[in-house]
Amino acid sequence: MTEADLFSREPDSGMRPLADRIRPRTMDEFVGQSHIVGPGKPLRRAIEEDRLHSMIFWGPPGTGKTTLASLIAGHSGANFLSLSAVLSGVKDIRAAVEQARLSRQQENRATVLFIDEVHRFNKSQQDAFLPHVEDGTVVFIGATTENPSFELNNALLSRARTYVLKSLNEEDIKRIIRQALSEKERGLGARELQMDDEVCGMLAEAADGDARRALNLLEIASDLSESSVIGKQVIEEVATGTLRRFDKGGEAFYDQISALHKSVRGSAPQAALYWLARMIDGGCDPLYIARRVVRMASEDIGNADPRALEITLNAWDTQERLGSPEGELAIAQAVTYLACAPKSNAVYSAWKSALAEAKQSGSLDVPLHLRNAPTKLMKELDYGKAYRYAHDEPQGYVAGENYLPEQLAGREFYFPVDRGLEIKIAEKLAYLKKLDAESL
Repeated sequence: MTEADLFSREPDSGMRPLADRIRPRTMDEFVGQSHIVGPGKPLRRAIEEDRLHSMIFWGPPGTGKTTLASLIAGHSGANFLSLSAVLSGVKDIRAAVEQARLSRQQENRATVLFIDEVHRFNKSQQDAFLPHVEDGTVVFIGATTENPSFELNNALLSRARTYVLKSLNEEDIKRIIRQALSEKERGLGARELQMDDEVCGMLAEAADGDARRALNLLEIASDLSESSVIGKQVIEEVATGTLRRFDKGGEAFYDQISALHKSVRGSAPQAALYWLARMIDGGCDPLYIARRVVRMASEDIGNADPRALEITLNAWDTQERLGSPEGELAIAQAVTYLACAPKSNAVYSAWKSALAEAKQSGSLDVPLHLRNAPTKLMKELDYGKAYRYAHDEPQGYVAGENYLPEQLAGREFYFPVDRGLEIKIAEKLAYLKKLDAESL
Protein backbone atom coordinates (compact mmCIF):
# COMPACT_ATOMS: atom_id res chain seq x y z
CA MET A 1 0.00 0.00 0.00
CA THR A 2 1.42 3.40 -0.93
CA GLU A 3 1.65 6.36 1.41
CA ALA A 4 -0.96 8.20 -0.68
CA ASP A 5 -3.36 5.28 -0.33
CA LEU A 6 -2.83 5.18 3.40
CA PHE A 7 -3.67 8.84 3.98
CA SER A 8 -6.52 9.06 1.46
CA ARG A 9 -8.62 6.35 3.11
CA GLU A 10 -11.63 7.33 5.21
CA PRO A 11 -11.01 6.65 8.90
CA ASP A 12 -12.53 3.46 10.23
CA SER A 13 -15.96 4.45 11.56
CA GLY A 14 -15.32 2.34 14.63
CA MET A 15 -12.31 4.53 15.47
CA ARG A 16 -14.21 7.79 15.17
CA PRO A 17 -15.78 9.29 18.32
CA LEU A 18 -19.49 8.71 18.73
CA ALA A 19 -20.14 12.47 18.52
CA ASP A 20 -18.62 12.48 15.03
CA ARG A 21 -20.25 9.25 13.82
CA ILE A 22 -23.75 10.28 14.88
CA ARG A 23 -23.55 13.77 13.39
CA PRO A 24 -26.91 14.69 11.71
CA ARG A 25 -27.07 14.16 7.94
CA THR A 26 -30.24 16.17 7.25
CA MET A 27 -32.02 19.13 8.79
CA ASP A 28 -34.72 16.76 10.05
CA GLU A 29 -32.11 15.00 12.19
CA PHE A 30 -30.76 18.27 13.57
CA VAL A 31 -31.76 18.90 17.18
CA GLY A 32 -32.13 22.30 18.83
CA GLN A 33 -31.84 25.94 17.67
CA SER A 34 -35.51 26.07 16.70
CA HIS A 35 -35.38 29.86 17.04
CA ILE A 36 -33.31 30.03 13.82
CA VAL A 37 -33.92 26.72 12.00
CA GLY A 38 -37.48 25.98 13.04
CA PRO A 39 -40.29 26.13 10.44
CA GLY A 40 -40.55 29.61 8.97
CA LYS A 41 -37.47 30.94 10.77
CA PRO A 42 -34.95 33.08 8.82
CA LEU A 43 -32.12 30.58 8.47
CA ARG A 44 -34.47 27.68 7.73
CA ARG A 45 -36.08 29.67 4.91
CA ALA A 46 -32.69 30.61 3.49
CA ILE A 47 -31.64 26.94 3.49
CA GLU A 48 -34.86 25.73 1.91
CA GLU A 49 -34.74 28.45 -0.75
CA ASP A 50 -31.07 27.72 -1.42
CA ARG A 51 -30.04 31.30 -0.63
CA LEU A 52 -26.43 30.82 0.44
CA HIS A 53 -24.94 33.78 2.26
CA SER A 54 -21.98 34.39 4.50
CA MET A 55 -22.78 33.98 8.16
CA ILE A 56 -21.34 33.69 11.64
CA PHE A 57 -22.56 31.16 14.19
CA TRP A 58 -22.01 32.44 17.71
CA GLY A 59 -22.76 30.13 20.61
CA PRO A 60 -21.41 27.82 23.33
CA PRO A 61 -19.56 24.58 22.52
CA GLY A 62 -21.60 21.58 21.41
CA THR A 63 -24.59 23.50 20.09
CA GLY A 64 -24.30 22.42 16.45
CA LYS A 65 -22.28 25.14 14.73
CA THR A 66 -20.09 22.80 12.64
CA THR A 67 -22.97 20.43 11.89
CA LEU A 68 -25.23 23.25 10.76
CA ALA A 69 -22.57 24.64 8.42
CA SER A 70 -22.08 21.19 6.87
CA LEU A 71 -25.81 20.66 6.43
CA ILE A 72 -26.19 24.04 4.72
CA ALA A 73 -23.40 23.21 2.27
CA GLY A 74 -24.82 19.75 1.59
CA HIS A 75 -28.36 21.02 1.02
CA SER A 76 -27.16 23.54 -1.56
CA GLY A 77 -24.81 21.10 -3.30
CA ALA A 78 -21.79 23.23 -2.48
CA ASN A 79 -18.29 22.02 -1.66
CA PHE A 80 -17.58 22.10 2.06
CA LEU A 81 -14.07 23.14 3.09
CA SER A 82 -13.32 23.28 6.80
CA LEU A 83 -10.42 25.03 8.53
CA SER A 84 -9.61 25.48 12.20
CA ALA A 85 -8.36 28.93 13.14
CA VAL A 86 -6.30 27.28 15.88
CA LEU A 87 -4.29 25.18 13.40
CA SER A 88 -4.49 27.16 10.14
CA GLY A 89 -2.72 30.22 8.79
CA VAL A 90 -2.81 32.50 5.76
CA LYS A 91 -1.20 29.77 3.62
CA ASP A 92 -4.07 27.39 4.39
CA ILE A 93 -6.63 30.07 3.60
CA ARG A 94 -5.03 30.72 0.21
CA ALA A 95 -4.99 27.00 -0.59
CA ALA A 96 -8.68 26.72 0.30
CA VAL A 97 -9.52 29.78 -1.82
CA GLU A 98 -7.63 28.32 -4.78
CA GLN A 99 -9.52 25.04 -4.41
CA ALA A 100 -12.79 26.99 -4.34
CA ARG A 101 -11.80 28.92 -7.45
CA LEU A 102 -11.03 25.73 -9.39
CA SER A 103 -14.34 24.19 -8.29
CA ARG A 104 -16.16 27.26 -9.51
CA GLN A 105 -14.38 27.27 -12.87
CA GLN A 106 -14.41 23.55 -13.60
CA GLU A 107 -17.64 22.35 -11.94
CA ASN A 108 -19.60 25.59 -11.54
CA ARG A 109 -20.06 24.69 -7.86
CA ALA A 110 -20.12 27.09 -4.97
CA THR A 111 -17.85 26.50 -1.99
CA VAL A 112 -18.66 26.97 1.67
CA LEU A 113 -15.51 27.83 3.60
CA PHE A 114 -16.15 26.97 7.23
CA ILE A 115 -13.71 28.37 9.79
CA ASP A 116 -14.04 27.00 13.29
CA GLU A 117 -12.94 29.19 16.21
CA VAL A 118 -12.73 32.10 13.77
CA HIS A 119 -12.12 34.53 16.65
CA ARG A 120 -8.61 33.01 16.93
CA PHE A 121 -7.65 34.55 13.57
CA ASN A 122 -5.84 37.86 13.84
CA LYS A 123 -6.67 40.88 11.69
CA SER A 124 -4.32 39.97 8.84
CA GLN A 125 -5.66 36.41 8.70
CA GLN A 126 -9.25 37.68 8.59
CA ASP A 127 -8.27 40.16 5.88
CA ALA A 128 -6.77 37.32 3.83
CA PHE A 129 -10.11 35.76 2.92
CA LEU A 130 -12.24 38.93 2.97
CA PRO A 131 -11.73 39.77 -0.77
CA HIS A 132 -12.75 36.25 -1.74
CA VAL A 133 -15.94 36.58 0.30
CA GLU A 134 -16.69 39.84 -1.47
CA ASP A 135 -16.19 38.47 -4.99
CA GLY A 136 -18.21 35.31 -4.27
CA THR A 137 -15.34 32.82 -4.59
CA VAL A 138 -16.34 31.41 -1.20
CA VAL A 139 -19.37 31.59 1.03
CA PHE A 140 -17.89 32.20 4.46
CA ILE A 141 -19.34 30.53 7.57
CA GLY A 142 -17.49 31.21 10.80
CA ALA A 143 -18.06 29.58 14.18
CA THR A 144 -17.14 31.29 17.42
CA THR A 145 -17.77 30.94 21.12
CA GLU A 146 -16.78 34.59 21.63
CA ASN A 147 -18.75 37.77 21.00
CA PRO A 148 -18.02 38.50 17.32
CA SER A 149 -18.43 42.24 17.81
CA PHE A 150 -15.29 42.15 19.96
CA GLU A 151 -13.26 39.55 18.07
CA LEU A 152 -13.96 40.04 14.34
CA ASN A 153 -13.12 42.85 11.95
CA ASN A 154 -15.93 45.27 11.21
CA ALA A 155 -15.43 44.67 7.47
CA LEU A 156 -16.03 40.95 7.95
CA LEU A 157 -18.98 41.48 10.29
CA SER A 158 -20.66 43.78 7.78
CA ARG A 159 -20.55 41.05 5.10
CA ALA A 160 -21.87 38.19 7.22
CA ARG A 161 -25.10 37.72 9.11
CA THR A 162 -24.70 36.66 12.72
CA TYR A 163 -26.87 33.87 14.10
CA VAL A 164 -26.85 33.25 17.86
CA LEU A 165 -26.99 29.59 18.89
CA LYS A 166 -28.21 28.69 22.37
CA SER A 167 -27.26 25.94 24.80
CA LEU A 168 -29.38 22.86 24.26
CA ASN A 169 -32.03 22.21 26.88
CA GLU A 170 -32.31 18.94 28.75
CA GLU A 171 -34.99 17.55 26.45
CA ASP A 172 -32.83 18.26 23.39
CA ILE A 173 -29.89 16.44 24.98
CA LYS A 174 -32.06 13.46 25.96
CA ARG A 175 -33.34 13.22 22.39
CA ILE A 176 -29.76 13.14 21.08
CA ILE A 177 -28.82 10.46 23.61
CA ARG A 178 -31.82 8.35 22.56
CA GLN A 179 -30.87 8.72 18.90
CA ALA A 180 -27.33 7.55 19.63
CA LEU A 181 -28.61 4.53 21.56
CA SER A 182 -31.05 3.50 18.84
CA GLU A 183 -28.96 4.20 15.71
CA LYS A 184 -27.53 0.81 14.70
CA GLU A 185 -25.33 1.78 11.78
CA ARG A 186 -23.56 4.81 13.23
CA GLY A 187 -24.47 4.80 16.91
CA LEU A 188 -24.70 2.27 19.71
CA GLY A 189 -27.90 0.56 18.57
CA ALA A 190 -26.14 -2.64 17.53
CA ARG A 191 -25.17 -3.23 21.16
CA GLU A 192 -28.83 -2.95 22.29
CA LEU A 193 -27.95 -0.85 25.30
CA GLN A 194 -30.71 0.34 27.59
CA MET A 195 -31.04 3.42 29.79
CA ASP A 196 -34.11 4.48 31.74
CA ASP A 197 -35.41 8.04 31.64
CA GLU A 198 -34.02 8.99 35.07
CA VAL A 199 -30.49 7.93 34.13
CA CYS A 200 -30.84 9.62 30.74
CA GLY A 201 -31.82 12.80 32.60
CA MET A 202 -28.74 12.51 34.82
CA LEU A 203 -26.52 12.27 31.76
CA ALA A 204 -28.28 15.20 30.08
CA GLU A 205 -27.82 17.33 33.19
CA ALA A 206 -24.11 16.49 33.33
CA ALA A 207 -23.75 17.55 29.69
CA ASP A 208 -24.71 21.12 30.66
CA GLY A 209 -26.24 22.02 27.30
CA ASP A 210 -23.37 20.58 25.25
CA ALA A 211 -24.36 17.77 22.83
CA ARG A 212 -20.74 16.79 22.19
CA ARG A 213 -20.10 16.39 25.90
CA ALA A 214 -23.27 14.29 26.25
CA LEU A 215 -22.19 11.90 23.50
CA ASN A 216 -18.63 11.66 24.81
CA LEU A 217 -19.93 10.79 28.28
CA LEU A 218 -22.38 8.30 26.78
CA GLU A 219 -19.61 6.58 24.84
CA ILE A 220 -17.47 6.25 27.97
CA ALA A 221 -20.45 4.98 29.96
CA SER A 222 -21.23 2.38 27.31
CA ASP A 223 -17.65 1.10 27.50
CA LEU A 224 -17.68 0.94 31.30
CA SER A 225 -21.09 -0.70 31.64
CA GLU A 226 -20.77 -4.39 32.48
CA SER A 227 -24.25 -5.20 31.21
CA SER A 228 -26.63 -3.99 28.54
CA VAL A 229 -28.22 -1.61 31.05
CA ILE A 230 -26.41 1.66 31.69
CA GLY A 231 -27.29 2.48 35.29
CA LYS A 232 -26.95 5.36 37.73
CA GLN A 233 -23.63 4.24 39.15
CA VAL A 234 -21.91 4.28 35.76
CA ILE A 235 -23.25 7.75 34.92
CA GLU A 236 -22.18 9.07 38.33
CA GLU A 237 -18.72 7.63 37.71
CA VAL A 238 -18.24 9.19 34.26
CA ALA A 239 -19.80 12.51 35.27
CA THR A 240 -17.63 12.93 38.37
CA GLY A 241 -15.30 15.86 37.97
CA THR A 242 -17.06 17.39 34.98
CA LEU A 243 -17.37 21.13 35.38
CA ARG A 244 -20.12 23.42 34.29
CA ARG A 245 -19.39 25.53 31.26
CA PHE A 246 -17.32 28.53 32.33
CA ASP A 247 -14.95 30.19 29.87
CA LYS A 248 -12.30 31.82 32.05
CA GLY A 249 -11.71 34.77 29.76
CA GLY A 250 -14.51 34.82 27.29
CA GLU A 251 -18.10 35.92 26.98
CA ALA A 252 -19.54 33.51 29.58
CA PHE A 253 -16.95 34.68 32.11
CA TYR A 254 -17.88 38.35 31.83
CA ASP A 255 -21.60 37.63 31.60
CA GLN A 256 -21.55 35.80 34.93
CA ILE A 257 -19.36 38.38 36.64
CA SER A 258 -21.79 41.02 35.40
CA ALA A 259 -24.77 39.02 36.68
CA LEU A 260 -23.17 38.70 40.12
CA HIS A 261 -22.34 42.41 40.34
CA LYS A 262 -25.80 43.49 39.17
CA SER A 263 -27.50 41.10 41.59
CA VAL A 264 -25.54 42.65 44.47
CA ARG A 265 -26.35 46.15 43.24
CA GLY A 266 -30.00 45.19 42.90
CA SER A 267 -30.19 43.94 46.52
CA ALA A 268 -30.97 40.38 45.37
CA PRO A 269 -29.06 38.06 47.74
CA GLN A 270 -30.62 34.87 46.33
CA ALA A 271 -29.49 35.69 42.79
CA ALA A 272 -26.08 36.89 43.99
CA LEU A 273 -25.48 33.58 45.77
CA TYR A 274 -26.60 31.64 42.69
CA TRP A 275 -24.20 33.44 40.34
CA LEU A 276 -21.39 33.09 42.86
CA ALA A 277 -22.11 29.35 43.03
CA ARG A 278 -22.20 29.09 39.23
CA MET A 279 -18.79 30.68 38.95
CA ILE A 280 -17.22 28.58 41.69
CA ASP A 281 -18.82 25.43 40.26
CA GLY A 282 -17.43 26.35 36.84
CA GLY A 283 -13.85 26.65 38.09
CA CYS A 284 -13.45 30.41 38.49
CA ASP A 285 -10.56 31.45 40.75
CA PRO A 286 -12.14 32.45 44.12
CA LEU A 287 -9.44 35.11 44.60
CA TYR A 288 -10.58 36.83 41.40
CA ILE A 289 -14.13 36.90 42.74
CA ALA A 290 -12.89 38.21 46.11
CA ARG A 291 -11.15 41.13 44.38
CA ARG A 292 -14.27 41.94 42.39
CA VAL A 293 -16.41 41.81 45.53
CA VAL A 294 -14.14 44.41 47.18
CA ARG A 295 -14.81 46.65 44.20
CA MET A 296 -18.56 46.17 44.64
CA ALA A 297 -18.30 47.27 48.27
CA SER A 298 -16.84 50.64 47.27
CA GLU A 299 -18.74 51.17 44.03
CA ASP A 300 -22.27 50.24 45.10
CA ILE A 301 -22.36 50.56 48.90
CA GLY A 302 -19.65 53.01 49.80
CA ASN A 303 -20.35 55.17 52.84
CA ALA A 304 -23.93 53.95 53.11
CA ASP A 305 -22.35 51.09 55.08
CA PRO A 306 -18.54 51.38 55.50
CA ARG A 307 -18.48 47.92 57.15
CA ALA A 308 -19.07 46.40 53.72
CA LEU A 309 -15.51 47.15 52.63
CA GLU A 310 -14.09 45.67 55.82
CA ILE A 311 -16.16 42.49 55.43
CA THR A 312 -15.09 41.99 51.80
CA LEU A 313 -11.42 42.53 52.65
CA ASN A 314 -11.75 39.97 55.44
CA ALA A 315 -13.31 37.51 52.97
CA TRP A 316 -10.42 38.03 50.55
CA ASP A 317 -7.93 37.51 53.39
CA THR A 318 -9.75 34.34 54.49
CA GLN A 319 -9.58 32.89 50.98
CA GLU A 320 -5.85 33.63 50.76
CA ARG A 321 -5.10 32.17 54.20
CA LEU A 322 -7.37 29.11 54.23
CA GLY A 323 -8.19 28.41 50.59
CA SER A 324 -11.29 26.40 49.68
CA PRO A 325 -13.88 25.58 50.90
CA GLU A 326 -13.53 27.83 53.98
CA GLY A 327 -12.61 30.86 51.92
CA GLU A 328 -15.52 30.36 49.53
CA LEU A 329 -17.93 30.45 52.46
CA ALA A 330 -16.42 33.75 53.60
CA ILE A 331 -16.88 35.17 50.09
CA ALA A 332 -20.49 33.95 50.11
CA GLN A 333 -20.98 35.72 53.46
CA ALA A 334 -19.56 38.93 52.01
CA VAL A 335 -21.68 38.71 48.85
CA THR A 336 -24.83 38.18 50.92
CA TYR A 337 -23.96 41.13 53.18
CA LEU A 338 -23.36 43.41 50.18
CA ALA A 339 -26.62 42.41 48.55
CA CYS A 340 -28.56 43.19 51.76
CA ALA A 341 -26.69 46.41 52.63
CA PRO A 342 -28.00 49.91 51.84
CA LYS A 343 -26.78 51.06 48.44
CA SER A 344 -24.93 54.21 47.43
CA ASN A 345 -22.79 55.02 44.43
CA ALA A 346 -22.19 58.56 45.72
CA VAL A 347 -18.46 58.00 46.34
CA TYR A 348 -18.08 56.23 42.99
CA SER A 349 -19.77 59.12 41.18
CA ALA A 350 -17.84 61.70 43.20
CA TRP A 351 -14.52 60.06 42.37
CA LYS A 352 -15.29 59.96 38.63
CA SER A 353 -16.39 63.59 38.74
CA ALA A 354 -13.27 64.69 40.64
CA LEU A 355 -11.01 62.82 38.20
CA ALA A 356 -12.75 64.43 35.24
CA GLU A 357 -12.36 67.88 36.82
CA ALA A 358 -8.67 67.29 37.56
CA LYS A 359 -8.03 66.29 33.93
CA GLN A 360 -10.05 69.15 32.49
CA SER A 361 -8.92 72.02 34.70
CA GLY A 362 -5.20 71.28 34.50
CA SER A 363 -2.54 72.17 37.06
CA LEU A 364 -4.33 74.73 39.20
CA ASP A 365 -2.24 76.28 41.98
CA VAL A 366 -2.65 75.20 45.57
CA PRO A 367 -4.00 78.21 47.53
CA LEU A 368 -1.24 79.89 49.54
CA HIS A 369 -2.88 79.31 52.91
CA LEU A 370 -2.87 75.54 52.30
CA ARG A 371 0.79 75.30 51.32
CA ASN A 372 3.47 73.90 53.59
CA ALA A 373 6.15 76.36 54.74
CA PRO A 374 9.21 74.47 56.02
CA THR A 375 11.70 77.22 55.00
CA LYS A 376 12.14 80.92 55.72
CA LEU A 377 11.73 81.80 52.03
CA MET A 378 8.44 80.02 51.83
CA LYS A 379 7.18 81.87 54.87
CA GLU A 380 8.27 85.16 53.31
CA LEU A 381 6.25 84.20 50.22
CA ASP A 382 3.16 83.81 52.46
CA TYR A 383 3.09 80.00 52.24
CA GLY A 384 0.68 78.84 54.94
CA LYS A 385 -0.28 82.39 55.91
CA ALA A 386 -3.75 82.81 57.37
CA TYR A 387 -4.22 79.05 57.66
CA ARG A 388 -6.68 78.28 60.46
CA TYR A 389 -6.15 75.06 62.40
CA ALA A 390 -9.51 73.26 62.46
CA HIS A 391 -8.97 71.73 65.91
CA ASP A 392 -8.69 75.19 67.43
CA GLU A 393 -12.02 76.31 65.99
CA PRO A 394 -15.50 75.90 67.55
CA GLN A 395 -16.88 72.44 66.75
CA GLY A 396 -13.57 71.61 65.03
CA TYR A 397 -14.68 73.34 61.82
CA VAL A 398 -13.41 76.49 60.07
CA ALA A 399 -16.63 78.01 58.76
CA GLY A 400 -16.32 79.71 55.39
CA GLU A 401 -12.85 78.34 54.60
CA ASN A 402 -12.04 77.24 51.01
CA TYR A 403 -9.80 74.22 50.46
CA LEU A 404 -10.08 74.04 46.67
CA PRO A 405 -8.11 76.00 44.07
CA GLU A 406 -9.63 79.49 43.84
CA GLN A 407 -11.02 78.75 40.36
CA LEU A 408 -13.01 75.81 41.77
CA ALA A 409 -14.28 77.41 44.98
CA GLY A 410 -17.70 76.04 45.80
CA ARG A 411 -17.41 73.08 43.43
CA GLU A 412 -19.12 69.90 44.77
CA PHE A 413 -18.42 66.28 43.85
CA TYR A 414 -19.87 64.18 46.66
CA PHE A 415 -23.63 64.04 47.13
CA PRO A 416 -24.63 61.48 49.80
CA VAL A 417 -27.80 59.50 49.20
CA ASP A 418 -30.68 59.09 51.64
CA ARG A 419 -29.79 55.50 52.56
CA GLY A 420 -27.81 53.95 55.38
CA LEU A 421 -25.08 55.95 57.10
CA GLU A 422 -25.07 58.49 54.28
CA ILE A 423 -28.30 59.91 55.70
CA LYS A 424 -26.21 61.09 58.69
CA ILE A 425 -23.36 62.19 56.43
CA ALA A 426 -25.75 64.30 54.36
CA GLU A 427 -27.14 65.90 57.51
CA LYS A 428 -23.61 66.74 58.69
CA LEU A 429 -22.64 68.29 55.35
CA ALA A 430 -25.84 70.33 55.27
CA TYR A 431 -25.10 71.63 58.76
CA LEU A 432 -21.53 72.61 57.79
CA LYS A 433 -22.84 74.37 54.70
CA LYS A 434 -25.19 76.34 56.97
CA LEU A 435 -22.23 77.40 59.12
CA ASP A 436 -20.38 78.52 55.96
CA ALA A 437 -23.34 80.65 54.92
CA GLU A 438 -23.58 82.25 58.38
CA SER A 439 -19.87 83.12 58.36
CA LEU A 440 -20.14 85.35 55.28
